[in-house]
Amino acid sequence: MPPSIPSIREELGASLGQAGWLLSTVSLITALGGMAIALTADRFGHRRLVMLGTALCCVASLLGAFAPTVDALLVGRIFEGLGFIAVVVAIPTLLLRIAAPADQRLAMVLWTSYMPAGAGTMMLIAAVILPGTSWRAAWLVAAGVSALMLAALLLRALPRHELDPKPVKRRPVVHEMAEVASSGGPLAIALCFGAYSCCWYAVVGFLPTLQIERLGFDISTAAIVTALVTMVNVGGKLVAGWLLRHGWPRVVIIVGTTISMAFCAAGIFIDGVPDLLRLVLAGVYSMVIGAVPTALFTAIPVHSPRPELVGASTGLLMQGSNMGALLGPPITGALVAAGGWQSAAWLTSAALGVAAAAGLFLHWREQRKLEP
Repeated sequence: MPPSIPSIREELGASLGQAGWLLSTVSLITALGGMAIALTADRFGHRRLVMLGTALCCVASLLGAFAPTVDALLVGRIFEGLGFIAVVVAIPTLLLRIAAPADQRLAMVLWTSYMPAGAGTMMLIAAVILPGTSWRAAWLVAAGVSALMLAALLLRALPRHELDPKPVKRRPVVHEMAEVASSGGPLAIALCFGAYSCCWYAVVGFLPTLQIERLGFDISTAAIVTALVTMVNVGGKLVAGWLLRHGWPRVVIIVGTTISMAFCAAGIFIDGVPDLLRLVLAGVYSMVIGAVPTALFTAIPVHSPRPELVGASTGLLMQGSNMGALLGPPITGALVAAGGWQSAAWLTSAALGVAAAAGLFLHWREQRKLEP
């Protein structure tokens, strides 16, 4: 969506307010319904929900490509958001079931790369094809990729009997939601992920503006650079997984990363830093801070109240993540409008401090669980 906004505004006459809703709809759906959809997966079946969500993404993107109005495109974005969250909250439980116990942490580490890898790739594709075509081509690409993924799921996942739903005695949905939401571990994970997401989107979301205003880049070049900065986030996730696999404590990764990245973010926003150095710092920031989601995703099985509530805990994490994605850019925009770019450093410093505090709390909880 971000690289496509100018094309959508030109063709459909979308206002800035409507463009904002098109950008935030998927995050809003996830922020509101993450845990509820996760508990639906526990009852409906995780494999079924993954396939249903993928099919929904395919159909919604295909219809969105032919949307005649902004309102029709917005409806399509709502269903894309529902399909996205259905897949995201259901997959971790399936990964934990099919991976050997010794490989479960590695499986979760690889899974954490889905967002920067997928979003960065799609932004890169959009930035390349948009100058010569319409935004509708990007939606057709998304529909085609979803169709290929659905075919792979039908061929390879549907026949796997170990993915069949397990008979588990369930409590009422409201009770299970309350159990997860009142548990200190999942709450701290969601808070930490929300603070991380707030900071990451605050930097990456305004990176194209910084390039256009200060470096004189055109829109396509700025989109490509932003996509590459997004994709290097994967490197930090994989390095964090390697560190966890070799015995590094989760708290060292979370606290060490957030404190060091607070200074890096300040260097991006404060006055007096050369503009090209800001781009370098943005790439370093995106890569290193990617260690935080890896540490948090691998903490879910440890801190979930019960093994059958891993999906619901993942849903709560996704709600925190998308709440941060919703709040980060507008708060950053307000701070920049009020006091210039350097004011945005106050947000990143405060939010990363919250993430560090949540990481320390998680460590305290884990130590209590390990006590004999």
